[in-house]
Amino acid sequence: MQVSVETIEGLERRLTITVPAETVDVEVKNRLRHIAKTQRINGFRPGKVPASVIQKRFGQSVRQEVTGDLMQRNFVEAIVAEKINPAGRPQFVEKSAADSDAIEFEATFEVYPEVEIKDLEKITVERPVVEVTDKDLDEMFVTLQKQHQTWKENKRKTKKGDKLTIDFTGRIDGEEFEGGKAEDFELELGASRMIPGFETEIIGMKAGEEKTIKVTFPEDYHAENLKGKEAEFDIVVKKTEGPVLPEVNEEFAKLFGIEEGGIEALREEVRKNMTRELTQAVKAKVKEQVIEGLLAANDVDLPKALVAQEVDVLRQQAMQRFQGQMDPKNMPELPAEMFTEQAERRVKIGLLLGEVIKTNELKVDEAKVDELIASAASAYEDPQEVINYYKSNQELNQQMQNVALEEQAVEFITEKTDVKEKKADFKDIMNPEAK
Repeated sequence: MQVSVETIEGLERRLTITVPAETVDVEVKNRLRHIAKTQRINGFRPGKVPASVIQKRFGQSVRQEVTGDLMQRNFVEAIVAEKINPAGRPQFVEKSAADSDAIEFEATFEVYPEVEIKDLEKITVERPVVEVTDKDLDEMFVTLQKQHQTWKENKRKTKKGDKLTIDFTGRIDGEEFEGGKAEDFELELGASRMIPGFETEIIGMKAGEEKTIKVTFPEDYHAENLKGKEAEFDIVVKKTEGPVLPEVNEEFAKLFGIEEGGIEALREEVRKNMTRELTQAVKAKVKEQVIEGLLAANDVDLPKALVAQEVDVLRQQAMQRFQGQMDPKNMPELPAEMFTEQAERRVKIGLLLGEVIKTNELKVDEAKVDELIASAASAYEDPQEVINYYKSNQELNQQMQNVALEEQAVEFITEKTDVKEKKADFKDIMNPEAK
């Protein structure tokens, strides 16, 4: 086998490989002999078919089959010998002369880039210092109460948090428009279901009242014919209801599966869950800063093949999310451009973290794997059952090992960075958008 290596552009390489005629001839004859022993042809006893008949009937197809197999086999041997690391599958083009018994072919492919991690010490990370306070716990209980609230009809002026049953008719330039009319429409004030200004204008109305309000559709409204348009709505309030929160007592605790210990047991369980989620949120916030710093400090050439593979993964994930909303047969092929930027980012992160793992010879910490599985299982009613399931499922266990190794890489980088601690509130970490 003769091999030459050529750099085309960037990460793209071309191998030109020649397989000697002798090698091809031996492979073809061996396969033809095997066919002669097993093939049944009328007029000949099994195993007694003349070689010339076998050659005439099967020679061309066997030659094509051998060519494909030898190209694949010799490509693998060549990249091992040349110490080349392909990123993605090669494209084979046969270049053999028509009168040649040897096989000459080209294999074009991309290689993994050379990655050098640098400037880790220049990455700055702000680690939140935060704990779950009694106030946070009290506010969480209010949230839990709201999840189980009921409604009671009233006659007072409405306020934020009330629920109204209304009829409305909308007009633009004096003409009613499609989608601008509804009867017995239930609206919770403060839920922001309507366009800006709609809910604000009807706060304070009472059951039986009527009012005409003026609002403006946003410039980015989904309906093209309504973008930026001023509209009038005739509002009729038919019923108003105020929220009724359940009492915080033993019956309330039982709603969350607490049969013994009452509210104190529920508070302990809720605090434990909040602490677990807070720990994960802090870890995610630190990881995000580490990753952003790593990306900013290190530029990497990205193999197009890896980006294309990641685009396919993201596209499939998106298709799966949409399947519950429409018939898969009617779903259009989502364009690659929708996912290219995210795919490039994910590939770059993978290459950089992979280099950190390889360079520093990081190995999976089984204790961390167990910790991750236990953390995931703690959210279930029977954690041990979930742990056993992860342990018995090779694919799930491998996924957790990958997550653990990635976390180890992030932790390794974090130790090299400039980390500053900053006090924070539970709400700031768990709900930064609200801030």
